[in-house]
Amino acid sequence: MRRALAIAVVLAALLVGSGTGEGQTTPPPGPCQNPLEELRCPDLVMSAPFDVVIDRKSERGRVLLRASSSINNHGTGPLELRGHRRSSRSMSVTQVIYRANGTRAFIPSKALLGFKLVSGRRYGFTFPNFSYWKFRGAARFQLWSLDDEDRAVKLIRFGPKLFYCFRDLARTHPSGRSPSHAVYPACSQNPKQRRVTLGTSVGWSDIYPYTYAEQYIDVTGLRGRFAFVMVADPFNRIVESNELNNLSETFVQLPSGRILSTRVGVALP
Repeated sequence: MRRALAIAVVLAALLVGSGTGEGQTTPPPGPCQNPLEELRCPDLVMSAPFDVVIDRKSERGRVLLRASSSINNHGTGPLELRGHRRSSRSMSVTQVIYRANGTRAFIPSKALLGFKLVSGRRYGFTFPNFSYWKFRGAARFQLWSLDDEDRAVKLIRFGPKLFYCFRDLARTHPSGRSPSHAVYPACSQNPKQRRVTLGTSVGWSDIYPYTYAEQYIDVTGLRGRFAFVMVADPFNRIVESNELNNLSETFVQLPSGRILSTRVGVALP
């Protein structure tokens, strides 16, 4: 128990955001750790960055390291987040966790939903711009420098993406607790919506391709070996059964973009 707590403290220190106005805090033991609650909690695990490409065309004079991302629910219950309007472009959030007996626990959160403009500019093509109700701080992209033994040395860059929909896009880990059909649809595009529900079912994933807006880290001028790290719930706004498996990473050589190796579901980069 003491070792797990120590890891969590180190994880909190490493995941501090840059320019977000939010600090990283270590969550106290939550309701998912209380056996008397009998909660079927979500467990968010990021896939390692995949479809990694070097983009020298989107931004003149800049080099972008692009990758697809997938936030996967490996828990025993769905991730369900209910938004309630608080201002013209934001909603407060209540997390709903289902119990084994079918009742529900309603857990207030410090998280916010935002009505996020998503640029139609893609890597290689263009769509119209759209706005969606999305979860602020669902994931974070980081780039770490490595030593000769592939140990993380320094956090040097962040990607711009923070807002995600949370939806059932693909059933990636089928099981008896995984619904055969999508339960949580795409995000609402209605700016007048008063309440919305976002979520990802057990065994389902919310996936974004490398061509999508903000799916990159700017790596202009960098040379050497690096870890492209993706972190689910970097500000600890979501109650989960396991808070120590939210990181996944792909080791990459720059400026070539050659993939060296990957790690999935770890506590530290």
